[in-house]
Amino acid sequence: MKKNKIHVFDTTLRDGTQSADVSLSVRDKLLIIDRLNDIGIDYIEVGFPASNPKDEELFSHLKKRNYDYSKIVAFGRTRYKDSLAEKDGNMKLLVGSGADSICIFGKSSSLHAEKVIETSLQNNLDMIYDSVKYLKKYFTEIIFDGEHFFDGYRLNPAYAVKTLKAAEEAGADYIVLCDTNGGFLPGEAVEIVEAVAKKIRAPLGVHFHNDSGCAVANTVYSVQKVDRVKMVQGTINGYGERCGNADLCQIVPNLELKLKKQCLKEGNLSHITNLSRFVSEVANQVANNHQPFVGQSAFAHKGGMHASGVSKISMAFEHIEPEKVGNTRQILISELSGKKSIILKAKEFGINLENDLEKVSELLSRIQNMEHEGYQFEAADGSFELMVRDVVGAKKKFFNLESFRVLNEISSERKMMSEATVKVYIGGNRIIETAEGNGPVNALDRALRKAITNCYPEIEKIELSDFKVRVLNEKKGTAAVVRVLIESTDGEKTWGTIGVSQNIIEASWQALEDSIVYGLMHVQNSKKEGA
Repeated sequence: MKKNKIHVFDTTLRDGTQSADVSLSVRDKLLIIDRLNDIGIDYIEVGFPASNPKDEELFSHLKKRNYDYSKIVAFGRTRYKDSLAEKDGNMKLLVGSGADSICIFGKSSSLHAEKVIETSLQNNLDMIYDSVKYLKKYFTEIIFDGEHFFDGYRLNPAYAVKTLKAAEEAGADYIVLCDTNGGFLPGEAVEIVEAVAKKIRAPLGVHFHNDSGCAVANTVYSVQKVDRVKMVQGTINGYGERCGNADLCQIVPNLELKLKKQCLKEGNLSHITNLSRFVSEVANQVANNHQPFVGQSAFAHKGGMHASGVSKISMAFEHIEPEKVGNTRQILISELSGKKSIILKAKEFGINLENDLEKVSELLSRIQNMEHEGYQFEAADGSFELMVRDVVGAKKKFFNLESFRVLNEISSERKMMSEATVKVYIGGNRIIETAEGNGPVNALDRALRKAITNCYPEIEKIELSDFKVRVLNEKKGTAAVVRVLIESTDGEKTWGTIGVSQNIIEASWQALEDSIVYGLMHVQNSKKEGA
């Protein structure tokens, strides 16, 4: 293990989904896992096998996938108090999960042992030991989470440490100290971590909740003060129950940039802003513009001395360079880093803008104006590429919209149906088609497909796989602006498109039109390359 390596353990898909307003589909979780693997997260905790149909389906998918970097972690508890580990149903589910590693939690508080699970202190220790010992027969790596450890240590320090020793003696590879109630302040928290480091030989990890607003500080301070802490647990954007978990989008930059620790794959810290915004879009959450490091306003300078000063010497007004975390400075005079990002992104599409700064400036201006209206392109790569191609004159016009309309009706059986009519021009031909659907967007999608399928049979390969709506300014009620994000696939490639409007149907049409145009463009290009 490298001396300065800190292993990052992401629990967004398990602990993060316990947030009151976060719900992820199996497809959402697979997309997030791909991104976490790409950026170089060491451990991805995905849930408890068979705890619900969604997790059961997720594990069945994961058994068919291999990840080149991240380890997939299944989560579970110790055996039941009156059961043998080898006969415990939950233990068997963990063994059959197909995961690379197991994270198992046990009670590290005498209060919880006696009053919550209602067993003896000795039996609780036996439960921990037996469970870790049993799982070590099947997995090379077991991570033990000492649940309620900090509160348990404050109440009965000797017993709390005994629970950790039981896991260590059974073969646990990491011992993680959990502030499950989230109530500890950095000073006391780190004193406890330091005391434990003198008694436990196994590498330590920390897991803090944010009920006192100190989860990130507790995590970073633990790593800074205690060399034995080699694992940090948390979630992307701090999602989690109650007040949330420690935010990895703050922890990782602090560890890498301030403490010179290695957390992600070499050079991948510059992708963390994109990861943060991607996860917020997939989770259908409003991104926190003021989130440290990755928020849209994290490096914003508004007028006066700051705006003038930062244009002369940015380090005088910023604690890091925004490019190091993939973010950009929010003042017009110093948007050079934004221009560079556009040039690099355009290269991915096969478009060279190095010597065309006029078009780069036009794109930058358009992006700024559209983001002000509510657009975000982190999870809408399809719409962004179409914008670039439009500015450079490389966007193909497959059809021209004349108009569309949508009617909704409810039958006597209380069944709601939508009917859409789409009028388009292809070449010199005017085409009108009508279709029904189970909603206005579904009806529009069907009508558009009917209108263009004779000219573009490739449309059959393109499917809409997800549809999300976000209200951007709730206080305006029914006059609020909405953002629609559509995810589409042709079976091989997946892309996102976006629309923004006060009218949800108009926003949906924008995202839908971009989705179809982008899909047709890439399917046709693939055919040419194949030929």
